[in-house]
Amino acid sequence: MTTTAEQDPQGYIDDMARERGYVLDYHKVLAKQDFDVLRAANGLVGAAYLDQRTLDRGTKELIFIVSLTVLRAAKGHIQSHIKVALDLGVTPREILEAIEISLPEAGIVAFQTGFEAWREIVGAEGLEPTVAAFQG
Repeated sequence: MTTTAEQDPQGYIDDMARERGYVLDYHKVLAKQDFDVLRAANGLVGAAYLDQRTLDRGTKELIFIVSLTVLRAAKGHIQSHIKVALDLGVTPREILEAIEISLPEAGIVAFQTGFEAWREIVGAEGLEPTVAAFQG
C-alpha cells in the first residue's frame, strides 16, 4: 500500500528530513522537479544506509564521513553526516579518527576537506606558533 507521503513530494521530503536528520539541496530540487527519481534514489539509500541491518547507524555515519572525505564532497554534505553522527552519540574524537583514516589512502588534500568540515562543527581549536610563520 502506498502512503500519502510517498505520493506527495512535500510530505516525502519532510519524511526524509525526519528519518535522516538532514536533506541535501539535490533532494529538495528533485522532490519538486523529478519526484520519481528522488524516490528511486532514496530507495537505494534506504536499503544500503537507513534500514537497520547489521551495522548500527553511528558506524554507518562514520563510513559515510570517511567516504565523503575521500571523494572530496562538499563541506556541507560532510557536515550533515557529522551532525547526525554527533546526534547519535558518536564522539568528536571518534569522528576525527575516522576522518584520519583517509590520510594514507587519499592523501592530505582529501583529509583537509573532511578535517575542516569536522573542525567547524565541533569548534576544535589549535595552537598558534610562537615564532614567525606563514599561515596556510
